[in-house]
Parts: sequence; structure tokens; C-alpha cells
Amino acid sequence: MAWPEADPARACPGASKASRGPVPDGEPCARQTDRQMHDRTHTSKRLIGETPPEFRSTDRDPRIDVCRGIALWWIFLDHIPNNVGSWLTLRNYGFCDAAEIFMFISGVTCALAYGRARQRDGWRGMIGRSLRRGWNIYVAFLLLVLACAVLVYVAGGDLADESNTTVLFERPGATLAHAAILQFRPVNTDVLPVFVICHVLFAPLLWLLLRAPNVTLGVSLLLYALAHVFGWRVPAWPDGFWFFNPLAWQFLVVLGAWYVVEGKTIREWMTSRPALILSALFLVMSLVLALGQDLKVLPQAVTDLLFPLDKSNLSPLRLLHFLALAIVTSWLVPAGWRGLSTPILRSARCCGENSLPIYCLGVLLALVSQLDPLDISNRLSMQIAVSLGGVLMMIAAAALLNALSTKRKPAVRAVDRDISAAVANPKVEDRARRTVLDPQLRAVAAPSTYRP
Repeated sequence: MAWPEADPARACPGASKASRGPVPDGEPCARQTDRQMHDRTHTSKRLIGETPPEFRSTDRDPRIDVCRGIALWWIFLDHIPNNVGSWLTLRNYGFCDAAEIFMFISGVTCALAYGRARQRDGWRGMIGRSLRRGWNIYVAFLLLVLACAVLVYVAGGDLADESNTTVLFERPGATLAHAAILQFRPVNTDVLPVFVICHVLFAPLLWLLLRAPNVTLGVSLLLYALAHVFGWRVPAWPDGFWFFNPLAWQFLVVLGAWYVVEGKTIREWMTSRPALILSALFLVMSLVLALGQDLKVLPQAVTDLLFPLDKSNLSPLRLLHFLALAIVTSWLVPAGWRGLSTPILRSARCCGENSLPIYCLGVLLALVSQLDPLDISNRLSMQIAVSLGGVLMMIAAAALLNALSTKRKPAVRAVDRDISAAVANPKVEDRARRTVLDPQLRAVAAPSTYRP
């Protein structure tokens, strides 16, 4: 069936040749032009500096907190020496462990929380929030150092050497001074100084990601590569280097933030069959190599070539293993998956929503597990009891923290919904937006529902 030839007198003068066509009776040219412009921009790429749709939403993806909570459990189990519970974690079944998950998700949550704060409060409010969060992590780190010192002092024995706090008792003044500038860290606290830096510098990172996301990711990847090629490290005190080299691990944080800002460009590829097959094959290969190395069945030449993997500088094999794991997991656990409502995953989500205090609690519980009364080196029953008891204590602490903040959440969610609707509606004038936003922001200083 052929379309009737358009009447030139009815064609809109402002329309291009390609878009000129018959105008339905009664439809003015202005409406046709608006319709054509909508069709032209509906599928266009996000403009430079334009707000990503994730920043205009107040929805919270439960998968993020569930993954972060499980990562916190795994980190605790891995921190207990000679623990049979570590066989429930990722560490023994591939190249990476829970640290990669924790870093990547931190980048995701920072982008969501600070991006929505910028959308609501502007750059000044967003910078203030990121600096406050960096300060909170810094204070938590210093308090954790003191708590570890008190615990080791009370316990006595050889725990000071195992926890890297001997120098704290020998030279307390100098040690605390270097802890204040993030150069001294007891064992298992190394990740917190990296997070302090990431939060403090996240505002310029977000500014770059909103304007040149792919270039920013490329620069981050280049810094990661240069850290490997030239051995760039950050010195620690009294000797050595930061265990989590921020020049290398920053790439996972930037990757997580980039995925939020620009992730729609690769989500179709991530969910494609070739990507899934390649990722699954890589996971199987890493599983065989990891178990073969643990069970001493690999040839010595292969073991010497691959292991030990450099965790401090985020070995490329660890990075590839995490990326493959993320692709397969996103396919196995889609948004809205019913399993997220099971009791164990709800408990993990509760821990993920309170990541900073739960991480600090996990560090202290891992240190407590090394006390003489809880010696687990040769007792399987004690290993199981300590592992299970520690996880249950983390869940109980997270539930208590959520209960204490329950009274504030309904008002915060209502404010977020009103703000999101006002900001996302392009038909609302600036004065009208201020009418909606300003009283809400004055009434409730409501941060995003995400806690970076």
C-alpha cells in the first residue's frame, strides 16, 4: 500500500527533507516539529553533562546491598587464620576474593549517592556530603586503630605481632601520628585509608565522568597499568607500602562509578550470549587452576607462573576474574529476583546497608577469634562456632542500626519522591522546582537512600 503524496503546502517549512511528510489533518506544524524532535532525541546518546537517569530515581536496587553484605561476611571469614569457614568464600575458587566486590560496589554506591545528592543539592551540597563521608571513614579508622590496640593490650601474648601493633606499644606517639596521616595501619584495616581518599576525591571524579566518561575510565586504566609497569606504590610506616595500592585499586572504584553513569552502553553486550559464554569459561578455568594449586596437582611450572597472585596491586588475573564473575552474576540474579527476599539474603542486605560499622565490627571479631580461649587452629568445632557466631553478631548489629534509623526513613523517602518528581519533570519551571524543593530540603536534610 503506497502512502498518498504529500501536499507541499501542508509540509512544515522547518522540517528537514528526510523528515518532511504528510501532516495528519488538524495537526499543526509546531506539533509535528515537536513530535519529530522527540523521535530524534528519544534514542539519542546522553549529552555531555546531562544527568544520567539513575540519578533522577530514588529506587534502591537490593542486589547492591546484598552483594556488599555477603562480601562483608566473606571478608570476616577470610580474616580468621586457618579457618574452615573460608571455604565458603570466593577466595579458594578463583583468582579474586571479596575485596574486589567490595571495591567495585563502593564505586557504584558512591556514584548513586553523590550523583543524586548533586541532583538535589547541587555541587556544593554534594562536595560537602562526600567530605563528611570521608571524614566519617577517617574517624572510624582511627577509632578502629585504638580499639585494636586496646584489645591486643588486654589479650597480651603474641597477638601484637600478628596484628601489626607491636610498634604501637613501643613508640605510641610516632605510631599514632603516622596513623593520623594514614601511613600506619593494623592488620585488616588497610582498605579504610583507600576509601578515605576515594570519598574525598569523588567530586572531581564525578565531574569528569559526567563530561567524558570513557576518557575518564581510560585515564584510570592507564594509571592502573603504569602502577604495574613502573611499580608505583604509596609508602607506609615504619616500612613497606600500603597493602591496597590506591594507584591500582582506584580502577575498580572508577569502573563502578562509570558503570552507573555510562553502563547502558555496554549492558546489551554484557547480557549477550558470547559475553556470558566467555565469562563462564574463564570462571571454570580459574576454578580448575585455583583448586589445582590448593590441592598440589598442578605442574610446578604452572604454579610458579601464576601464583601467588599480586593482591596488593590488583593483579590483572584478579581483575579479569572479577569482571567475569560480575557478568555471570548479573545474568543469574536479575533485577526483581524473588530469592532476594529470602531470610539469609535479607540479612545480607541489612549488613550491606551499614557497611562501615559492620566492616569495623568484623575486623574486631576476627581479632577476637585469635585470642587464646578461642584458639581454633586444630579444632573444627571451634572454627565453625566462631565463624557462625561472628556472622550472627554482624547481622544482629546491622539489624539494631536499622532499627535505630527506622523513625527517620519514612520522611526521607517521601522527600526523595517529591524531589525526584520535581527534578525529573522537564515541564516544571525553575521557580516551580524551587517551590517544591526548597521547603523539603529545609525540613529534612535527607541524604540519598544509598550509604556510600
